[in-house]
Amino acid sequence: MQRIVKLACLGILCITITTSVAPLAQAQGRQQDAAATARRNSIEKELESIAIIERKVMVPMRDGKRMQADIYRPKDESKKYPIIFSRTPYNFNYWDVELGAPRDMTAELEAVKHGYAYVEMNERGRYFSEGDYDILGVPLTDSDDALDWMGGLAWSADKVGFIGCSSTAEWQLNVASRGNKALATFIPESFGAGVGRVGPYFEQGNWFRGGAVQMLFVPWLYDYGLSTNDGKPNFPPGMSQQALVTAAKSYDLSAHPPTVDWSKALQHLPEKDILSAVGSQHGIYADTTPSGKPGMILRTPNDPSWYQGGLWNDSMRIDIPGLWFMTWYDISVGPNLAAYNYVRKTASPAIANEQYAVIAPMPHCSYKRATEHTVVGERDLGDARLDYDALTYGWFDHFLKGEDNGLLAKTPKVQYYTMGSNKWQASDTWPPEGAKPVTYYLSSGGRANSLNGDGALVTAPDQKDVVDKFVYDPMNPVPTHGGGFCCMGADLKPGAIDQRSMETRDDILVYSSGPLKEGMEVTGSVDVTLYVSSDAKDTDFTVKLIEVLPDGTAYNIDENIQRVRYREGYDKPPVWMEKDKVYKVTFQPIETSNYFASGHELRIEVSSSNFPRFDRNLNTGGDNVSESQGVVAHNQVHHSAQFPSSITLSVVKK
Repeated sequence: MQRIVKLACLGILCITITTSVAPLAQAQGRQQDAAATARRNSIEKELESIAIIERKVMVPMRDGKRMQADIYRPKDESKKYPIIFSRTPYNFNYWDVELGAPRDMTAELEAVKHGYAYVEMNERGRYFSEGDYDILGVPLTDSDDALDWMGGLAWSADKVGFIGCSSTAEWQLNVASRGNKALATFIPESFGAGVGRVGPYFEQGNWFRGGAVQMLFVPWLYDYGLSTNDGKPNFPPGMSQQALVTAAKSYDLSAHPPTVDWSKALQHLPEKDILSAVGSQHGIYADTTPSGKPGMILRTPNDPSWYQGGLWNDSMRIDIPGLWFMTWYDISVGPNLAAYNYVRKTASPAIANEQYAVIAPMPHCSYKRATEHTVVGERDLGDARLDYDALTYGWFDHFLKGEDNGLLAKTPKVQYYTMGSNKWQASDTWPPEGAKPVTYYLSSGGRANSLNGDGALVTAPDQKDVVDKFVYDPMNPVPTHGGGFCCMGADLKPGAIDQRSMETRDDILVYSSGPLKEGMEVTGSVDVTLYVSSDAKDTDFTVKLIEVLPDGTAYNIDENIQRVRYREGYDKPPVWMEKDKVYKVTFQPIETSNYFASGHELRIEVSSSNFPRFDRNLNTGGDNVSESQGVVAHNQVHHSAQFPSSITLSVVKK
């Protein structure tokens, strides 16, 4: 038996996977490696034929630390070139040390072919870049220094455009608000973890949803060695460019931590000690950041520390053209769309008119993985392909080269994919003009528990108050089963997955509309309001939006959670529950586009956990992250004219 290491990638975000393989698989692996090596050598040779290549260029920052950059530009030195810039915490070393071959240089090759210089740079403290890493590439003065440096290069046209996905996108929003003269446009993709606060959302970079912690950051910090700077391998300061180029064929400075079974590791309590329990250090997760701020898990949704780092929030004005890419099964598309709308509302009129959006039916950073039969989770969503290269290079040609290519006139402001009808649609606004609210009310005879219960969605509230009860035990939470997330290990698969196996549980309330007489397109926000009570001081409520096919298959469309202590606002002190008192809980809006065909059903599930996508509420009223023991909560959902628990959909009628 032999161990092989491969990279599973979502856009630019890659996860190292180590597996044991049998002899036949070994042979197949060698064939695949040989094919990959041949292909990459061919790309590298072509790149060398058309580009001036400068690798391991160490760019000085104002404090003397040097950031590592690779530069690729056309060989014709009689011209000046605009720059496509990708700044990232991830590894872009030009050599694949594991494979013993060049890295895939397709992006660099295509940029040069299109007449651009392509510059990629590691954030401070990552790989060959000096200094200490802090999340989202702070200090942000590094971005200003990098932009000033690029603008001053002899061959530079002093026009820079940002591009990247995930953490290669998330720092873009804050930097875009700083107004550097060299920055002409940006293309952020799957950028939610860069959005701090906007409108009703206090997600602080997707760290929270409804006040509950999104736990994907724990494995993400571990797998990439991001939680701490202690013990990080690096080269001595002052090494020459040529020495670094040579060293990079043997050492890429990547972290390869021991494999962790996150399905078990994330169950550890107290939550603040999850990383130390798997042999890592607390670092920025639970100790302090290099800039002295408290560890991220120790903060509340409105902690002042969130406003001192690299996150963008709606006090910051962005006034450059933007092409925003999002996906329905990403970590959080709601704040992304809110950020897009906010910039359209607050930018100067001409720039506000130069904000465009694309929303694909994919998981995180998987835009180009769409096929003729795009399967997301288990659901075939049809041909979701889009020519992203034509769109992005057309965009850059217009804003970086000044070409009058007609792109803006022929491109819709918002292109979105409607699941169910499986087609791309277009609108001038989000939500589309003409989207109207349609409300369904929760109803039952008091036994909505599980798929076998009597829960229903009706068009008018019941007159008499009826209560659906369930027990939430934080030691036996409802498992995450599909949805919008990433980076949580091999056992958790994002996307649309049949929920019926989950709906056998009595701690899930199920409310269904029955077969729809007419098809219904839901495009826009989905708002949920519940009237609840509990014998616990604090608890969570979760909701899941589902489409039920005629054969009973129940595909999740989106999900949400609300920690009840924050029901009066994230910028206000927590408020606790009193036994038998009914409270109104309004969830933050979720966003989608899905066509419910005639004969299909609309369904929602209500519960109090969705773990480990969201952390468990231990129901004590404590801080929830330093506690090792929880209490069982007896939770209730009320529905009547007095307590109109409901879901309101944005419906577009054609």
